[in-house]
Amino acid sequence: YDVLGQLVLFSCKCLEFLNLCRPILKRSPDLTKSSSTKSEQLLRIDDHDFTMRPGFGGPAIPVGVDVQVESLDTISEVDMDFTMTLYLRHYWKDERLSFPSNNNQSMTFDGRLVKKIWVPDMFFVHSKRSFTHDTTTDNVMLRVYPDGKVLYSLRVTVTAMCNMDLSRFPLDTQTCSLEIESYAYTDDDLMLYWKKGNDSLKTDERISLSQFRIQKFHTTTKLAFYSSTGWYNRLYITFTLRRHIFFFLLQTYFPATLMVMLSWVSFWIDRRAVPARVPLGITTVLTMSTIITGVNASMPRVSYIKAVDIYLWVSFVFVFLSVIEYAAVNYLSTVQERKERKLRERLPCTCGLTHPDDMMMSNSYSDMDVNTTGNYGLGEESGDKRERILVQLALGEQRGGGRSRSPRAYSSIWIDTHTIDKYSRVIFPGSYALFNVIYWSIYL
Repeated sequence: YDVLGQLVLFSCKCLEFLNLCRPILKRSPDLTKSSSTKSEQLLRIDDHDFTMRPGFGGPAIPVGVDVQVESLDTISEVDMDFTMTLYLRHYWKDERLSFPSNNNQSMTFDGRLVKKIWVPDMFFVHSKRSFTHDTTTDNVMLRVYPDGKVLYSLRVTVTAMCNMDLSRFPLDTQTCSLEIESYAYTDDDLMLYWKKGNDSLKTDERISLSQFRIQKFHTTTKLAFYSSTGWYNRLYITFTLRRHIFFFLLQTYFPATLMVMLSWVSFWIDRRAVPARVPLGITTVLTMSTIITGVNASMPRVSYIKAVDIYLWVSFVFVFLSVIEYAAVNYLSTVQERKERKLRERLPCTCGLTHPDDMMMSNSYSDMDVNTTGNYGLGEESGDKRERILVQLALGEQRGGGRSRSPRAYSSIWIDTHTIDKYSRVIFPGSYALFNVIYWSIYL
């Protein structure tokens, strides 16, 4: 019995010791969780069903919107879209979030509370890609006022469609719009509006683009109808862009103009210089083809003609016609030489002709050049002049033989191929200058 009594006494003392240590081993409360719980309790998050919109069953809840455009990143003609980074802010009133406050101060939360309350379900119409920035945390802010007014702000980047009309490219002006709309709530449940009208849109003055000049931003509001669901309020952020022309002047227009002017050089080169005129014409044609291919490679395959296409193809036609002009000159020269060769075969020997000037005094050769005839046989004149004199002498011989021809007979046979080049030197530059005047007066 003594041993059993000692064991019972020892057990009682151990229990007393554990009871004394229990307050010491108790965990201290988590102040962070306690603070969060107090905020949610103050807003009565658990007392309401936030899956329903504020004032469910009553009139449409007004949701004001304002936007601050941070940057306009890219404008793509190939993809027909633009990329914009902006601060999107929503304003509405939810009486379920009202709380008592002595100093009327608001409470600000991050994105964690957004998942527990009702927020407008906005989306970007015709958007291809969009995301909310999350560096270093989600760029979301929620501010609640004592009377239940809510400010919900987020930083988002969106890539949206922009249907461009490139018929005047690169002298064009484009108008693009970013459209904001509620996905689930029609205008009977949610009324979207610009909070401050046109002043609801703010832009950074440092926004600039490499190819465009931003002319203006403005806001509009319209109704969108879907046959299956009904009418929805839609907000528009519309901006107008004017393309910078100087880049295309340097890269496209000036090279094309220089190639056309280079093709005119062949008009001053002798028609017998085939190795000079033919490569010059082919080089200008190939260069114009390269310019046209390079411009079209960076553009969408549209089914209509652009302004730059008109200029490049007209320039290409001028270059091509300069090659055709030399082909015509060469062909007519060949035909002329054949006729003169036939006349030479019937021409009597003129080796003993000592005074050709006497022939010049006759009526039959009154239209000949005295200097040309006087120097005939000295080998100082060009081949064209000697061939022309031989033709005239042959005609004179035919007249002496009894077959008289009028002076017009000579002009009908003689074809001066140099005249084609002389006219081309005036017609080609004049026509191209007239085209430029008409082109720039239409598109500028």
